[in-house]
Amino acid sequence: MTQRILRGAALALALAGLSPALVHAHVTIETKQAAPGTYYKAVLRVPHGCAGSATTRLRVRIPDGVIAVKPQPKPGWTLDITTGKYDTSYTLHGNTITEGVRELSWSGKLPDAYYDEFVFSSYLTPGLKPGDTLYFPVVQECEQGVERWIGKDAGGESPAPAVKLLPKP
Repeated sequence: MTQRILRGAALALALAGLSPALVHAHVTIETKQAAPGTYYKAVLRVPHGCAGSATTRLRVRIPDGVIAVKPQPKPGWTLDITTGKYDTSYTLHGNTITEGVRELSWSGKLPDAYYDEFVFSSYLTPGLKPGDTLYFPVVQECEQGVERWIGKDAGGESPAPAVKLLPKP
């Protein structure tokens, strides 16, 4: 009997510890560290809609120094790719690259009761500095409302998904 009570108390404490995380859940990125000069697979996780409303569009801005972006299509979703010139040129596999993907946008419907993942591959250019943080600002549009996950302050209310740059391998 005592063990059952202790297990119940432990479970209640564990659930209580999780509830703030669930309340403040936001768009996150699966792999939070990567090194410049390597390929990087970004997996953006969308855990909820906007105050109970279904997500209808997810837009992600690609930061400077992230090139060769290739999004993964999602069945039932429309993918829009915005390209443009880079502020500087990059070299990849002996080729000079001066423009590429600047923003990705998936449009469809993700009910609030479900979560989903939005994926793209990319290359983190060698000029990125280890120790810096790359931010991938995301705008989540819903049937009713918009969530802007664009903040760069760790204590901010709407933090952008971020990747800490590691020393080069």
